[in-house]
Amino acid sequence: MGKTWVKILRLVIRNDAMRDDPPQIYGWRVFALVCASCFGGMLFGWDIGAIGGILIMPKFMEDYHIDSSEKDILSENIVSTLQAGCVLACLTAAPFADKFGRRWSLVTAALITCIGIALQAAPTLSLPVLYVGRLVAGFGVGAASMLTPLYVSECAPRAIRGALTGCYQLFIVNGVMLSFWVNYAAQYHWNDRYVYLIPLTLQSVPAICLLVGMLWCPESPRWTARQNDWENTARILSKLTSLPDDHEYINHEMYGMAEQLEIERRLVGDATTWTLLKEMWLIRGNRNRALISISLMVCQQMTGVNAINYYAPQMFQSLGMNSTESSLFATGIYGVVKVVACLAFLIFAADSLGRRKSLLWTSIALSISMFVIGAYIYISPPVQGQPIPTFGYVAIVCIFLFAACYQFGWGPCCWIYVSEIPSARLRAMNVAQAAATQWLFNFLVARTVPTMMKNMGHAGYGTYFLFGSFCACMFFYAYLLIPETKGMSLEKMDELFGITEMLHVVQDINREDITRRPYSLRSTAEYELKGEDRWRRLSAGGGSQASASEVR
Repeated sequence: MGKTWVKILRLVIRNDAMRDDPPQIYGWRVFALVCASCFGGMLFGWDIGAIGGILIMPKFMEDYHIDSSEKDILSENIVSTLQAGCVLACLTAAPFADKFGRRWSLVTAALITCIGIALQAAPTLSLPVLYVGRLVAGFGVGAASMLTPLYVSECAPRAIRGALTGCYQLFIVNGVMLSFWVNYAAQYHWNDRYVYLIPLTLQSVPAICLLVGMLWCPESPRWTARQNDWENTARILSKLTSLPDDHEYINHEMYGMAEQLEIERRLVGDATTWTLLKEMWLIRGNRNRALISISLMVCQQMTGVNAINYYAPQMFQSLGMNSTESSLFATGIYGVVKVVACLAFLIFAADSLGRRKSLLWTSIALSISMFVIGAYIYISPPVQGQPIPTFGYVAIVCIFLFAACYQFGWGPCCWIYVSEIPSARLRAMNVAQAAATQWLFNFLVARTVPTMMKNMGHAGYGTYFLFGSFCACMFFYAYLLIPETKGMSLEKMDELFGITEMLHVVQDINREDITRRPYSLRSTAEYELKGEDRWRRLSAGGGSQASASEVR
């Protein structure tokens, strides 16, 4: 991209890497790669927004023979089946990605999602087929939810890696918004079965975009480095950065990969899963981090965000928007608010507020929003056929306020915190457990909210009080247990949460870590070994120290 674009980036993003790294690396290819892969996030967002609106469409209920007495339980089943598939996918996608690569794993996830969507939109009018379709789609959506941020973070330039990885969340909320408006348009223009078939079928759009986009994207250079395919790694980096493959920046990146692979071999060695589990739960510092990661994901889901995401039309109806069209329109506005708030957070606040502060103030805002909504339904419940009172409009605004505040705290910050606090030896296992917890509680919320709305007071006012109480408790949880980690290195994390035994394995590397220096400040001698032979030596067993002496 042009010099103007680089100047804009340097005005918005201020860090050493942005100043030191060559401007050519911020070209169109890396942004195209991010957009193509982040359609994996839109898969999840589109389903969240689509299914809630479809479930309240009278034609859908008529064709699938759903009467009012069983509507709530069937809604729970239909929504939560996808989450069940996502949980299973989280347990299987990681080894698949390590063996076959991130790129082909994402292609496979897109194909599986398309198959699941085809089953959902099949003209069978059979609930069992619908369930199977959502379970299959869940495998694809769940796999993509793990693979997309992994792939983006491994391909993005370090100076803008946080913002580009955050695009995953942006694509999720864009998917939610677009599906909301598709539901509204379908309800407005059709009265036959196309009113729900079109929203179901259009779920395949992000899956097809992901499939086609990934066919044109390269493999992750970090994955090819793990396969000791250094020639291909150099070629991919050259393509992504628009630099020649013998450029100092490319050499610096590849040297860093080789060093990191050697350190990982020293850290992990031949450790078994059982050994790592014992280290995680028997050593206090590791156990504290694992518990924080898991509890953060529990708290994230207990804000009630996915209760609104999945059942927004029903919730707007409970606030007095009785017609299907008006509730779907309000749901569309809710989606727009989420997108704008997420974009504002990524541009202006992602690297400035800090994790702890964001979690604290948004806990208060989320709690107040939920209590106001619950109070309106309890004190002045909407009456069928009557206009919405002033208090009702305040409650509706609070739903939009809730959406905006969530995007400034418990939405993106939990994933940032969970990914940065573990030790290097236990990072993959720690994040995997946190992700599995997130999907499990996502499943529980989707499974229980319709019953809660029916049984916890008139129009479900108790549901809002429950989620508001959780949000209030989360303030004290964050205040007492969540330390600030913004700007801290891995070594500082270990000091913050307790030094662990894993640090001794790197003490024998008795030399300056030259990979931490900007590429432009490293001596020419560090690059004397060029081409395949150099990377073969770096990637050979025990090659880290040997290669260090060579480059000296």
